[in-house]
Amino acid sequence: MEPVQFWHWWVLGGLLVILETFAPGFVFLWLGVAAGVVGSVLVVWPQAALDLQLLAFAGLSLASVFGWRRWQSSRPDRSDQPNLNRRAAHYVGRRFSLVEPIVNSRGRIRLADATWPVTGPDLPAGRVVEVIAADGAVLTVAPVADTAAARPAENSA
Repeated sequence: MEPVQFWHWWVLGGLLVILETFAPGFVFLWLGVAAGVVGSVLVVWPQAALDLQLLAFAGLSLASVFGWRRWQSSRPDRSDQPNLNRRAAHYVGRRFSLVEPIVNSRGRIRLADATWPVTGPDLPAGRVVEVIAADGAVLTVAPVADTAAARPAENSA
């Protein structure tokens, strides 16, 4: 059997990096990096035993994957528009009038040209409510204390 050479590890590393493009998740990338490092070590120390190479690959793979995960979790993504793809979250804090009464914790409000389902305490139609939370397409509302002073937001969304 021919001994494993540095370029074997480099080919494996390249294949793993290519695989990362088809299955993104930053796992195969770090496995590819680990294989590349093992190949680079073999350039300097070509007589390293196969079991030592495999052990180094396993250790470097685990260290790089867990290191990446730890680094990534310590730096959460920051966005200037955190609710960009969460349309319902844009309505939290805004006030609207009920177009259908809330009965058994279910009702509807009008937002632009559509009505949205809401949950909250039982209230009559026309009552001004404030959106306090959003769960998917269902908005949670609470009654506004003084409806005479509190005006609903215009129904343009």
